[in-house]
Amino acid sequence: MKVDAVKWGGLMIILTLMAGSAWAAWVWQANAYGQQLAAKEAAYQTERIHLANANSAQILAEQGKRLALEQWLAASDQSHYRALTDEKTKQVRLRDRLATADLRLSVQLDAAATGCDAVHATTGAGSVVHGARRAQLDPAHAQRIIGITGDGDQGLIALQACQAYVKEVSGMK
Repeated sequence: MKVDAVKWGGLMIILTLMAGSAWAAWVWQANAYGQQLAAKEAAYQTERIHLANANSAQILAEQGKRLALEQWLAASDQSHYRALTDEKTKQVRLRDRLATADLRLSVQLDAAATGCDAVHATTGAGSVVHGARRAQLDPAHAQRIIGITGDGDQGLIALQACQAYVKEVSGMK
């Protein structure tokens, strides 16, 4: 019986040692996997930080571009407004000169015109005009012509502003 008890005791010690070594291996392996997971988590966090920094840099660059475009648009609008205002001022002055008879509009007639309405050009104090036949326009018609050309000038100024805007915006991309 003593031999059986020693046998069972030895067997229990071996089983205990095996369980202890299995537990130690389990703890060691869990620790190693924990370290690997922690390293992967740190690498993942570092990657996310780098992506966030890259996104922030891109956002700042886009904001800079937007600010530059807004400043250009403000300057362009101011220039466009100045051009329109100058053109309107010229039109008002021209209309005033036509209304006060300070300026008269005339048209050159065809050289072959032989009707009685054709008037020979007269020479002014500052110039000499030879041979061209001219007819003076009625002031009301001259005012309408100036109005039409003024509208056309304003349209051309607006078109130039639009073209400059499109060129700038398409160049920014």
